[in-house]
Amino acid sequence: MQLIAMITMLIDHLGYVFFPDERWMRIVGRIAFPIYCYLLVVGYRRTRSPKRYALRLLGLALLSQIPFMMAFVIPGVNVIGTLLVALLIVMAIDYFKDQAAIQWTVGILLVLLTYWPLEALQFDYATYGVLLVLIYRYMPNVWSMAGGHFALNVLYLIVSQSVTQFYSIVTTLFIAGIQGSAPDTRTEIRLPRWLWRSFYPAHLAVIALIKWQIEDVRFVDFFQTITS
Repeated sequence: MQLIAMITMLIDHLGYVFFPDERWMRIVGRIAFPIYCYLLVVGYRRTRSPKRYALRLLGLALLSQIPFMMAFVIPGVNVIGTLLVALLIVMAIDYFKDQAAIQWTVGILLVLLTYWPLEALQFDYATYGVLLVLIYRYMPNVWSMAGGHFALNVLYLIVSQSVTQFYSIVTTLFIAGIQGSAPDTRTEIRLPRWLWRSFYPAHLAVIALIKWQIEDVRFVDFFQTITS
């Protein structure tokens, strides 16, 4: 699944930066983000130290921020930052796992409290990303997980009037199918850790370098764009 996430994300970003009229590239790219959300939950379940897991995400988010802004020539916070916020909310909810009423109150409050900052600071995927992580973490079975993702996409369609994100449900249906037919099967992570962790900032940096060379982007124009 990691390889699929990396390839589809690369196609998506190449389409966004270099081939904006090739809509199929953006549609293919919708496969990637749900995989990252799902593997975040898998990693959280397996890790011995959620705090260290969160710190690794923080470091990766900081490392990715400049390549993210330079590749897309936009302000905002990269998607690793969004995943970090989602992870912290999951950790806060699970802290009260023995107190169901408090647990869900904390979860709802944190989603509401983070909504405006995520949107105002233009986090990639913002609250949509947070809610998808929570769906993968807390839906009781794989098919309710698929139903939750479907409902989230309907809500996103109503709010954004963009149908492209709706194609992301394909990933969750695929995950649900695998887990439904073999519930004890683990999603093994076979790629080298250094490759998995470095791919996001590395591929953004390469895209940024190519874009700046082809389009002769000047730093002053870049600075004006991200501060406007």
